Amino acid sequence: MQGFDLEQLRTLVAVADAGSLTAAAPRVFLSQSSVSEQIRKLEERAGQSLLTRSKAGVSPTEAGLKLLAYARRILAMSDEAFRDLHGETLQGELRLAVTDYFRPGDLTRLLGRLGESYPQVRLNVGILKSDELRAAYARGDFDVGLAMNIAGVSAAQPRASVIRRESLAWLGAQGMRLARGEPVRLLALPDTCSLHQFTVALLRRQRVPYALAHVASGVAGLQSALAAGLGVACLNESAISEGVARLATPHGLPALPRVTFEFLPGRRGETDFVTRAREMLATQLV
Repeated sequence: MQGFDLEQLRTLVAVADAGSLTAAAPRVFLSQSSVSEQIRKLEERAGQSLLTRSKAGVSPTEAGLKLLAYARRILAMSDEAFRDLHGETLQGELRLAVTDYFRPGDLTRLLGRLGESYPQVRLNVGILKSDELRAAYARGDFDVGLAMNIAGVSAAQPRASVIRRESLAWLGAQGMRLARGEPVRLLALPDTCSLHQFTVALLRRQRVPYALAHVASGVAGLQSALAAGLGVACLNESAISEGVARLATPHGLPALPRVTFEFLPGRRGETDFVTRAREMLATQLV
């Protein structure tokens, strides 16, 4: 019976998550040429193209997205089977804090997949703003914290483990264009949010007139307000949702940096279970 090679599937997942063959290479401990060869062989086995190549990197085709879904499940089951047979099955309760901005459209599905892959791990999940998350983690309220850092703005965490990088973008309702000469109608989370603070400071620094038109309690509310055409928001690219799109250029708004999503450094004296669970999450949530 024909099937897929596990290492080729692992390479596909790494390429899709990293956004390019070059960036994926260190994740799977291969050279860029070896990654390219792995993908070529996988596409040959699949009988169709799995990735679309461009100067900006790669993105999955429709067939690639379909195979990616299978690949993640197959790899998770393979890893879990290996740990189980070696007496390394994870079991216990894990208190996990995740920033509101982390893959908002996918987070429920990702957590569901974790539950399927690690049924003996009881997840207690809190969704928080990054600054609140860091404070709660410092108090010991959570075992593992996944926060967002804005490049060049947020304080660097020297031992933090980066699992995802994204671009920030100016978003609005599909087809929206800004009216020339009018203040930007800004949508944001509360002013305790670091992305809110960054956006306002950037607009003021660039002397872009704006009016705070709507404050949402969470990213889901912000997405709804954007889709309704209430204004413009600065958000990470994985927050783009139905009815929401990047503003067409030229829009006259300032250039934006990238953000990283990273696990906060482990605490001294944390249990082996928490350390292993953080490593497991790093492979599952990318």
